Amino acid sequence: MTTPPLHGLITATFTPMNNDGSLALDRIPAYAEFLGKNGIAGAFVNGTTGEGSSLTTTERKTVAEAWVAAAPPELRVLIHVGHNSLEEARDLAAHAQQIGASGFAALAPSFFKPGSVESLVATCEHIASAAPALPFYYYHIPSMTGVSIPCLDFLKAAKDRIPNLRGIKFTFENLMDYLACLGFEDGRFDIVFGRDEALVPALAIGAKGAIGSTYNFLAPQFQDAIAAFRAGDLPAATAHQSGINEVIDVMIRHGGLPAGKAMMSLLGQDLGPVRLPLKSVSGTAMDQLRTDLKLVSFP
Repeated sequence: MTTPPLHGLITATFTPMNNDGSLALDRIPAYAEFLGKNGIAGAFVNGTTGEGSSLTTTERKTVAEAWVAAAPPELRVLIHVGHNSLEEARDLAAHAQQIGASGFAALAPSFFKPGSVESLVATCEHIASAAPALPFYYYHIPSMTGVSIPCLDFLKAAKDRIPNLRGIKFTFENLMDYLACLGFEDGRFDIVFGRDEALVPALAIGAKGAIGSTYNFLAPQFQDAIAAFRAGDLPAATAHQSGINEVIDVMIRHGGLPAGKAMMSLLGQDLGPVRLPLKSVSGTAMDQLRTDLKLVSFP
């Protein structure tokens, strides 16, 4: 495919919801504008951060449509279509192509898991073929799927079988595998890094693009880290990463994804609650989150 690679910061978006848990699609235009003003290059919609697995297929399509409609021209929109039902995943992929998304991705099924490279490639091949005109990314996230097949092995087996394979959303700590994928066939594939707390180390071995949830609310700090790295000032880039990680640590201690979604309200973007089985941050827990964030100079 001749589409440009995913360089810069791509935000894994939250799904705005009303207090009753219904979709709050009317908040997406302001949200998209907010990301664009922070220098974000793309939006990764309906992924882990967006609680895609907690949405119905119809809801996922509606959210995808809202993002494609609202995104400014400079904000590329990638749709996550992964599903334990591959036919649902194919339906979502075809829809992503129909509405004019910039690309799509799928994580491995997590109930009946691919147990071999061949099974994983066949799974991705089946999904990707439903939207042949769009760039496809395999979403590697073993912490959520339990599938830890090396991505280099996946690329070797998939490169000639999935014509629209553009790359991998690599959300894992194995930098050796990441580096090998970056160099595979002279950098043929777009390997987008997915661990926000290790972005500077990933830049040091060749990362050019990254997809993550904390770019929602820490984009300026990450932009500073990237600028320092590009200027050759690794100590400054590392210092920025350390400061970022202090904020991420607070977020994790307060529940991870629900805390991250709550933190958006501190920046003027009220995206509402999360869905069960996740638990929203509210009341005294929200007060404590604010207190702990002030200690690490956020916002």
